[in-house]
Amino acid sequence: MNTKVWKVDKYVDKLESNPHIVDAAQFLRENEVVALPTETVYGLGGNAESDAAVAKIFAAKGRPGDNPLIIHIADKSQLDRFVTEVPAKAEALIAAFWPGPLTIIFKMKPGVLSEKATAGLDTVAVRMPDHPVALALFKQSGLPIAAPSANSSGKPSPTTAAHVMDDLNGKIAAVLDGGATGVGVESTVVDCTEEVPVILRPGGVSREQLEAAIGEVLVDPGLTNVKEATRPKAPGMKYRHYAPNAPLYLVSGTRGFLQSLVAEKQREGLRVGVLTTEEYQDEFTADVVLACGSRAQLETVAAALYDTLRKFNQMEVEIIFSEIFPTSGVGLAIMNRLQKAAGNKVITE
Repeated sequence: MNTKVWKVDKYVDKLESNPHIVDAAQFLRENEVVALPTETVYGLGGNAESDAAVAKIFAAKGRPGDNPLIIHIADKSQLDRFVTEVPAKAEALIAAFWPGPLTIIFKMKPGVLSEKATAGLDTVAVRMPDHPVALALFKQSGLPIAAPSANSSGKPSPTTAAHVMDDLNGKIAAVLDGGATGVGVESTVVDCTEEVPVILRPGGVSREQLEAAIGEVLVDPGLTNVKEATRPKAPGMKYRHYAPNAPLYLVSGTRGFLQSLVAEKQREGLRVGVLTTEEYQDEFTADVVLACGSRAQLETVAAALYDTLRKFNQMEVEIIFSEIFPTSGVGLAIMNRLQKAAGNKVITE
């Protein structure tokens, strides 16, 4: 398959009449899959009502079939098509955070969406992204769009069209190149089918922001104690994700302790990488030291995280040590992604 790459300027182009978006929307109506930018990461979009389209998403990614997909919409009115009700707390979250990096889980009307997209569950995860290219595409297609991250399953999520092509060139119909994404980590997933909403995946909207809008919000215990037998209700709950090629270890301890681990592996002849921040980049001696944003501004760490993990692949390191981050605000999402990328491997001083 020849994967088309279409550049779209969200600041200049008249998006809904842009010929690339018109062509991409036609691909979606024909049950092909198209990669598209959102404010979080690039998504791999397909018609959520079509088993054939959803099967192409899973095939391109190599994604396990019991991992449900998020359904993307361009307008809140689309919820009536496949959601049984919108609880009051969900309404409040929609008013506060849509369009934006928040996915909400609702009870689902049967027989509308592909069961492959919802992994056979009676619930559905929905979001409205805050990106003009994505919204224009969804409006042009007239469809609810299933769209996981546009990467090979288990690898770092893509934040540029180049990342998408690295993983999926020849496997998908097209990529809409809208430039680099902003948030850098995926949306927060909140289950609003319970009386007290539950965070199933931390992301671009923090727990603190959610609680400011609706009061108490719980965090699913599976985020810190993953049971492989659990049937995931949202993406990212069960499988290893976001991993670079080299084994990644999180280091809980001083920077001196981390440096001692580096030195030990270098003596063994390994090419060692360190994931750190701008503040501490000069404090480490390793084969590759990459600064992932600023520790004083965790939003910059989130925005650069996946790109940094991919850079380690390009530099062919054989082992990576990473500092850990506070779990307040977006730090909870950063640590969730790093723990997944490391397979929960933590070295403590």
